[in-house]
Amino acid sequence: MDTPDLTGIRIIHRAMRGDLHRLLTLAEDLDAGRQRADAARAAAIARFTEDICAAIHHHHTREDEAVWPVIQRSAGAAVDLTDLSDDHSELDPLLDRVRLAARAFTSGRDGISELEATVRTLSEHLDEHIEEEERRIFPIIEQYVSAVDWKALEKSLQSGNVRFELAWVDQYADPDEMAHIRKIAGPILGLLLTLVRPGHRRRRRLIFGS
Repeated sequence: MDTPDLTGIRIIHRAMRGDLHRLLTLAEDLDAGRQRADAARAAAIARFTEDICAAIHHHHTREDEAVWPVIQRSAGAAVDLTDLSDDHSELDPLLDRVRLAARAFTSGRDGISELEATVRTLSEHLDEHIEEEERRIFPIIEQYVSAVDWKALEKSLQSGNVRFELAWVDQYADPDEMAHIRKIAGPILGLLLTLVRPGHRRRRRLIFGS
């Protein structure tokens, strides 16, 4: 049995964690007065936060509905996903709190403290969850799940926000990973990244200043 290629999910995990870390640092700076946000920047921050939350929600929901059943069927008694599923059940209330805080922030600076607090809680929870998932479950996937099954599952993890996910790949894939993905995807990936990159960079400059 060929070994599943976990490159894609590793990049997405890294991107979710990395963007939450960057968002938390920004919220801390705004709350402390080290940076300021006019209406346009505040709206961009809120929309960016919503996009991250939507991607995280889709990812963990598809793991529960599609990925976990295949792992359990393939690995049997070799895997217990109970605690990871419990972690997932805690995510949606956290995501809802972050969304509400982001929307409140657009109405004035007073909302930044709540956004900072909720993003910190979500980021810490997701860091711990992903570290545990990659440590315990990735070796199980590689040992028991077929490459064909994993490829089908990986497609189900894609959120449908293609531009956002391509921007994540462009930003968070290391050179070896990018070369690997380009080899699999072919020339179309380079074309898509070229189309997505300018808008993504403008958005990042507005939100993060770089």
